[in-house]
Amino acid sequence: MDDVVLVRHGESESAAAGVVGGDASLTEAGRAQARETGRALADRPFDVCFTSPARRARETAELVLGERDVLEVVLTELADIDFGTFSGGSLEEYRAWIAAHDPAEAPPGGESRADTLRRFCRAYRVLLERPETHLLVVAHGLTLSALTDDRPQPSVAGVPYGSTLTLTRDELSTAVARLERWCEAPTW
Repeated sequence: MDDVVLVRHGESESAAAGVVGGDASLTEAGRAQARETGRALADRPFDVCFTSPARRARETAELVLGERDVLEVVLTELADIDFGTFSGGSLEEYRAWIAAHDPAEAPPGGESRADTLRRFCRAYRVLLERPETHLLVVAHGLTLSALTDDRPQPSVAGVPYGSTLTLTRDELSTAVARLERWCEAPTW
């Protein structure tokens, strides 16, 4: 791998309704966001595309790639956080819960933010080992913000749908090492 472009999926039906979790399709606005991202990336070569298993990520990848003949691979480690009992509930309630709890604490039946980020680190390490030169990754806002923040934040609000982050191999490696250090003793 020489470089990777990470893309946040477009707006989903559940997100538009303010609901966390689920496997909803993109809204019309989400499809437009994905097509616009595809236009912005039209001149970039991609050898392989990795996606989260979520429908919204896979649909976004298809729209970003358009007619390009690029292998698409679902990488389960890129899945969204497991919201546990918050799944299907209010995004604002979940955000309030994570703001009030330690990042190593999981919601009932779910996954902690620290465990989610550890899982993402495993995915990033897979990417770093890939033999292809130019990678595309379509996943969730946290997969982008985790690589750009000096330390992870309690909420990922503010990562717009269709956002992109381009990193070289060295930049990704440095960001992953920083994130792995944070995961050893997670604090907000």
